[in-house]
Amino acid sequence: MAEPVDALPSATQRRLLEAARDAFGAKGFHGTTTRDIAAAAGMSPAAVYVHHRTKESLLFAISLAGHRATLQALRDAGAAADGPVQQLAAMVRRFVLGHTTEHTLARVVNYELGALTPEHRATIDALRHDIQQLIRGVLADGAASGAFHCVDVGMTTNAIMGMSIDVARWYDERDAWQPERVADHSARMALRMAGARDG
Repeated sequence: MAEPVDALPSATQRRLLEAARDAFGAKGFHGTTTRDIAAAAGMSPAAVYVHHRTKESLLFAISLAGHRATLQALRDAGAAADGPVQQLAAMVRRFVLGHTTEHTLARVVNYELGALTPEHRATIDALRHDIQQLIRGVLADGAASGAFHCVDVGMTTNAIMGMSIDVARWYDERDAWQPERVADHSARMALRMAGARDG
């Protein structure tokens, strides 16, 4: 479902969020100042506070949008595939593709969680749980149907999630590996981890 028009960020807000994302990605949350973000966005520090009262609220907005987009992308990928083998491959491929094409965003939303307030962290953790449950559900379905030989669904879920998320840490678009190749390889690895009988 599309966001209501009045909930969509304005051009100024988008510019501010993009500047904050890039600054957090380059310097980390604690190494970034509001002045850094304002300068990158072409705004005064005072103008930043018109849109966000704190630096942490910028991080939360970025994290919330990123996790919601990931959750929806995985739901869509799973719904478009037939059976657990194809679903797992499609979901991991989409997950990893997002972590390569948007690796700066992915690094920020995955590795700056500790800077969120407890309330904001709880909101993000709930979304992360939902994302994890999508993968776990497909693995459980595959194990129950015999499509996967998966001894420990929970541990395999964590391993697949960890592999997929960590792509954002090491991926560099200057390398020879294109995002699609990394995503395809990761999908094949996930099927092996799941013990797919028909991959």
